[in-house]
Amino acid sequence: MLTLMDADYGLQENIEWIAVANINIVLLRFCNENHRTKIVMATLTGVFILIVVAAVTTAQIFPYPAHASCRINWRFGKSCDEVRSQIIQQMKIWEPRDNCQNGGEKCLYKFLSSEGDMVKGTHTTPVKAYVDDLSFKFTSTPSNTCNVEGFSTSQTWYAVLDYGTNYCNLHNLVDGAGLNKGDATFIEETQSKVCTQYESADCEVY
Repeated sequence: MLTLMDADYGLQENIEWIAVANINIVLLRFCNENHRTKIVMATLTGVFILIVVAAVTTAQIFPYPAHASCRINWRFGKSCDEVRSQIIQQMKIWEPRDNCQNGGEKCLYKFLSSEGDMVKGTHTTPVKAYVDDLSFKFTSTPSNTCNVEGFSTSQTWYAVLDYGTNYCNLHNLVDGAGLNKGDATFIEETQSKVCTQYESADCEVY
């Protein structure tokens, strides 16, 4: 015969069993969630490592900027007003296409603006009419000399190599204005990682 005490004992056993089962379910869910989290973290870590390795490998194999461009730093033994004026003047002198009738690309420059410490312009290649944006940032020094950062970049979004054109866009203006001549303090600094193909540039052609 089943007594009330036996029924209570059986009910208690069922309650305890259900409680243990629920705890096991919770633990199982926690373990599954924890496992999934570890998988996600491991995947993200792997992707990050691959990105870093790819970036380092690309930098070693492809030593130039990702987009065709060039950045040059100059030091001039003149005031920034003089340097600015001569660069603007040279842009205007080389604006007509006629300047390139015998070859080269010392033409089709366009002066756009001079505001604050910045001068902006463009250069268009005479054969294929590619347009490059130019900028010059001027910084005066206490000794009344001038540091200039020049930057040229192709407007063509897919441009990667440029045969040194962006370097020549900038270098030719400084050379044409005579700013690199008769100046004992003159320095021009750039390198492959910030200036596409400058080491092989032929500025009489480009």
